[in-house]
Amino acid sequence: MAEINLLARYPRSKRNITKRNAAQSAENVRVARLYGREYFDGAREQGYGGYRYDGRWVPIAEDMVRRWNLKPGDRVLDIGCAKGFLVKDLMRVCPGLDVFGIDISEYALMHCEPETIGRLHLGDCVKMPFPDHSFQAVVAVNTVHNLERADCIRAVREIERLAPGRGYIQVDSYRTPEAK
Repeated sequence: MAEINLLARYPRSKRNITKRNAAQSAENVRVARLYGREYFDGAREQGYGGYRYDGRWVPIAEDMVRRWNLKPGDRVLDIGCAKGFLVKDLMRVCPGLDVFGIDISEYALMHCEPETIGRLHLGDCVKMPFPDHSFQAVVAVNTVHNLERADCIRAVREIERLAPGRGYIQVDSYRTPEAK
């Protein structure tokens, strides 16, 4: 499987990572993993500190459309879509693209971008409610690595089931050998 970086044009963080790591208390991690209001729109120590649309996914969406030669009528799935920013930008850069998202956060889906209403579904990536071969591309950005190892394997199988050979998984950085 080829390694590609479809996030090469994603803006680089200006945050102080050392300071952020110091704030990673067990309680903050516990609250963040609920993926509710605190994670998306609460304090920075427990998540994003305000997850608002700013167009940063447009260049990534352009690269994805180019990578898979997507065209109007093609179907794409964003796993871990949160509030639907990438879904919105994929539809924006390729009008007529049929884009959907799935996320475990009811909060995120209830606070999604207006253009994505009806396109985002509640669910997880271990067993997705879509037929085999139903997408031309499936992307999972910073999602699969949050699962236990056995569920990671199930999620990869699901991605391959939905879009054989046309999946993209990006994982977050790691701090320990166990996380790697």
